[in-house]
Amino acid sequence: MFTTNRLPLVFRLAPMIVLALASAVFASAQPPAPAQPPAGMRPPMSPAESNTPPDLPLNPKLPTVFIVGDSTARNGADLGWGDHLANYFDTTKVNIANRSRAGRSARSYMDEGLWDRTLAEIKAGDYVMLQWGHNDGGDLGGNKPRGDLRGDGDATQDVPQTFGPMAGKTETIHTYGWYNRKYVADIQAKGATPMFLSMTIIDEWRPDANGVMHLQRGGGFDDVMKSIADQLHLQYIDMGGVEADRLEATGQEKAKLLFPIDHTHTSAVGADLNAQSVVIALEEANSPLVAYLKEKLPLPAQTSATAK
Repeated sequence: MFTTNRLPLVFRLAPMIVLALASAVFASAQPPAPAQPPAGMRPPMSPAESNTPPDLPLNPKLPTVFIVGDSTARNGADLGWGDHLANYFDTTKVNIANRSRAGRSARSYMDEGLWDRTLAEIKAGDYVMLQWGHNDGGDLGGNKPRGDLRGDGDATQDVPQTFGPMAGKTETIHTYGWYNRKYVADIQAKGATPMFLSMTIIDEWRPDANGVMHLQRGGGFDDVMKSIADQLHLQYIDMGGVEADRLEATGQEKAKLLFPIDHTHTSAVGADLNAQSVVIALEEANSPLVAYLKEKLPLPAQTSATAK
């Protein structure tokens, strides 16, 4: 009886050799996988822009506090401070409406029609918190046309647009201050009260002259808002300053745990802490909104000492 066991070894191994060679040829014919940049050079993950809490109906008999800003105030479920703010207010006396949108700037929030939609909801006696800056230093055109001109004043620049709501048109871009002054004018025309909030803090630390590490605070965008607030006699709510003080008291290593995505976007715990910082900053500014709080939060030691 004929069996393969009586064949020479080379013939018995031939099918396996042919299969291995074919696999190697097939693999070499495949396109190489795209190279990945080193971990430290990869851009940070973009925050989720879905799963945001739905906009609940507002009680028309109550004043409303509108929050208008970017992803630090609203992005993904509970990841923006604006989604936690209502926890500190008596919502039988006031509505809290978070109308922020991730990735937007003072300019793009207007360009995309989001401001017109929010403005239609605002009535006399309402309050509007305006907080921008993280996206306003972006490109004037291109795939993310959201940057505006630096500073305040009436300077303009005409920029052809290829993407977004202005695609195919030439857009006249204004200064950061111009957009914020327009928000203020629109709000006041409705009989509502505008107020500026300083930017949330990013997790970047630098040593002072004595080598002590501190968070970077404010910057040009906050300076413009503070200047406009002073000129127009508006409240400037320095929540970023309160947040920085609290994070520095926590320490650099523990503070880093609150920024799991990148140096700008916090966890849900960090977002809630930012909402607390807004409340404390409202108290420091003696804002009329303090009357709607469930209870006041303890002020930082240095603020309490100054108040005395």
